[in-house]
Amino acid sequence: MDEFGLIDHIARRARLRADVVLGIGDDAALLQPPPGRQLAVTADTLNAGVHFPAETLPADIGWKALAVNLSDLAAMGAAPLWCTLSLSLPQADAGWLEGFVDGFFALADASGIALVGGDTTRGPLSLSITAMGAVPAGQALRRDGARVGDDIWISGMPGEAAGALRLWQRGALAVRAPAADSGHEILRQRLQRPTPRLQLGQTLHGVASAAADVSDGLLADLGHIATRSGVGAVVQAGRVPLSSALRDALGADAARDCALRGGDDYELCFTAAPERRDALQALSSRLALPLTRIGHVVEGRGVSCEGGADTGHAAGYRHFAAQ
Repeated sequence: MDEFGLIDHIARRARLRADVVLGIGDDAALLQPPPGRQLAVTADTLNAGVHFPAETLPADIGWKALAVNLSDLAAMGAAPLWCTLSLSLPQADAGWLEGFVDGFFALADASGIALVGGDTTRGPLSLSITAMGAVPAGQALRRDGARVGDDIWISGMPGEAAGALRLWQRGALAVRAPAADSGHEILRQRLQRPTPRLQLGQTLHGVASAAADVSDGLLADLGHIATRSGVGAVVQAGRVPLSSALRDALGADAARDCALRGGDDYELCFTAAPERRDALQALSSRLALPLTRIGHVVEGRGVSCEGGADTGHAAGYRHFAAQ
């Protein structure tokens, strides 16, 4: 299978949509944006051994490569439209590619995003996706809207993906096969197949004042909101939800550290005025998704954490920095 065979194999799985005037097969795609909407555009690159263990199943790589981009769209409150895929492979392995596209298109089809182009090349295993979504003009969720007095919220159960990574690093969890322990399997699935909170993001228009997805760690990504908004943030560690699977696997202290500083959760952290509390609790029930108030926005700068160990350390993962 050469480069064009790879492209043809992927193209056969791509969805056809009316807003894709010209898709895979030309020098560029031609797309028709929805009227009255702004385009949200994001890009992420995943490299083997950095963003996922080298032994990860290709279907899980395909799912996660798209999921991290969809999570960025969710954080902006955007509905997915189109994406491109650039794929670097050490060799053209038909079996690997089949598994990859299975995982990729399982999520693409479920989320309604269309693959419209990209590139393939020989090299170390690496994937780069650019995703585009639509948001009503002037209603995008941004990082710069938090105001003093706002509540701070987190969706889902943060820390589970980081917990799975710690178990894998200890040799206590295999990423390629289901875990015998049901709690460990919950954590493994959260690491390998994160759920972009697309529906939540699109229902936060007019409710949230600022938002970010949690990719590098809750405290670190909340720090981006605080910096962009010119405010401070106080997190009460005891309010941050911890799943029983995470507690049982690591113990309470390590579980809390994963929830506060671990990455790869792709939950949404957002701020909202206190008068939105009832609406957010109702939204939590409607979406069957935990939404937890974990702190508040204050005057000042930076993020502080009350009730957690090592409260001065909020930095998450940073490329090119000593970890």
